[in-house]
Amino acid sequence: MILPLLIAAIAGYLLGSLPFGYLVARAKGVNIFEVGSKNPGATNVRRVLGSGPGNLVFALDVLKGVAAAGWPLQITFTQAMQDRSGSLQCAVAGLIGAVIGHGFSCFTRFRGGKGVATSAGGLLVVMPVATLLAAAVWLVAFYATRYVSLASIIAALSLVVAAYFLKLPSLLLGLAVLVAVFVVLRHRANIVRLLNGTEHKFAKAGAEPKP
Repeated sequence: MILPLLIAAIAGYLLGSLPFGYLVARAKGVNIFEVGSKNPGATNVRRVLGSGPGNLVFALDVLKGVAAAGWPLQITFTQAMQDRSGSLQCAVAGLIGAVIGHGFSCFTRFRGGKGVATSAGGLLVVMPVATLLAAAVWLVAFYATRYVSLASIIAALSLVVAAYFLKLPSLLLGLAVLVAVFVVLRHRANIVRLLNGTEHKFAKAGAEPKP
């Protein structure tokens, strides 16, 4: 079982490392690492370049997670993956690899985004109900506060709560906890700004972000 897990994790990392935010912005003549929050995620791309490029990056980042977690559930490449538990373990390994790749891309000198969209894509494959509940929480938190960072943190924590009350397998509950920890850690600077009252609320491209 070690080899399938390793293959899934490496493939997931390479998928996650695809720097769509950087590439889409570069196609517009912008180095996304030098503008806005200097983050290659969909939020910064949308803030700098508008909803079209931003939504495209979001969709592509989600698809990275879907692909990384989805293909091990569809392809049986060893006898060890004939059972559901084996393929699920490989799907989780692929998703973890993709989230790490998105945050530390080998194609951009190990710089990357915060992993929310990529995590959501993969989680939608392996725990769809819990993920949809977390997405609903994100929407409520975002429209109530207009802070993308705060909404992402609350949604990540709510995923753990949803996985627990839905009595998902311990593997998936552990995955939810791991993703929540990763998301919170990647938002450390945002948390400091939120506590200091200096975090910028979401604003459209060309609009002056307001604290």
